[in-house]
Amino acid sequence: MKKRINLLREFSIPLFTGVAAALIWANYAPESYHHFLHGPFIGNLTFHFLTNDIFMVFFFGIAAVEITQSFLPGGDLNPVKKAVNPLMATAGGVIGPAIVYLTLNHFIGSEELLRGWGVPTATDIAFAWLAASVVFGRKHPAISFLLLLAVADDGIGLAIIAVFYPDPNLPVEPLWLILTAGGMLVAYALRRLRVRSYWPYVLLGGGLTWGGLFNAHLHPALALVFIIPFLPHAKMEKMHLFEESLADHSAIARFEHEWKIIVDFGLFMFGIANAGVEFSSAGTVTWLVAAALIIGKTAGIFTMGFIAEKLGYHLPNKVRKKELFVIGIISGIGFTVALFVAGEAFVDPALKGAAKMGAMLSCLSALAAFVAGKALKIRKIP
Repeated sequence: MKKRINLLREFSIPLFTGVAAALIWANYAPESYHHFLHGPFIGNLTFHFLTNDIFMVFFFGIAAVEITQSFLPGGDLNPVKKAVNPLMATAGGVIGPAIVYLTLNHFIGSEELLRGWGVPTATDIAFAWLAASVVFGRKHPAISFLLLLAVADDGIGLAIIAVFYPDPNLPVEPLWLILTAGGMLVAYALRRLRVRSYWPYVLLGGGLTWGGLFNAHLHPALALVFIIPFLPHAKMEKMHLFEESLADHSAIARFEHEWKIIVDFGLFMFGIANAGVEFSSAGTVTWLVAAALIIGKTAGIFTMGFIAEKLGYHLPNKVRKKELFVIGIISGIGFTVALFVAGEAFVDPALKGAAKMGAMLSCLSALAAFVAGKALKIRKIP
């Protein structure tokens, strides 16, 4: 039974099931679908609010755990010199798509589409890992390099959401961020008091940061990103990204272990809430987002990773230029976080739907990576 559950999580079955259900529902009965999302679900709270403003707090919290652990002694981004190449490649994976998007928009788009430049900057961690496992095999060093890219650019994606995509109908009220700072102070105090359970950090610190962000009209899904770095952790990180150590009983490890399965299966809710796009929604922004992800990610990551290599910050063993090129293609899978950003970038439902369609079309990068892997004769390490 446990093996079946792990397979469901590993292959992102809940997410893909939710996406498929949303697509069918939105195209077969759009009025019913939108009423379900935005009508009362629990009390006065809507399903869309519960998913994007509450559940996604824990999704981004898990991403924050991975980033925090990566910078610990023994982590994949420690020491700093070890992190230079993947971080430069990450920068390319953010800048490249933005440049491609803005350039194409200049020629075939319009001013109202400018806000969509942030949609193609993120990489879907789960789908990218799955595609990379098929192309490289599960033990290839390219997998860890790719996951570092995905986690790091999702971290940048969080910053983009917070800074560039506040609700245009609700002006930012920065005074409320004092409450967010208060949440961080509470988490710091709990750490100084050596509180070992993660619950006080999440409920007290996270509650304050959520309230501060929500009332400041910034996205509250980022609440735990400010709290996770304060959770007690092991002195030495011994596991790679998304690997769990049963021997690590620190607060940050317990939070990840206990919430990851909830988040993995909860992505079914995310799929339902965010992927319901009518096929007639495709428009100019669809092709801008898809092209920026597929072309911009590949070009940006390959270029910056190559420059870093020339500057003396080497790629991992067995990751050469051809592997780096395929990593760039796989990173073009935007999907989950791109869908989330698309929902924040546009107010117009038609533009929002068209941008989401582009995010979903980026899944074609998986097929392109498979073809490239065969053509370049990438050697798999099972």
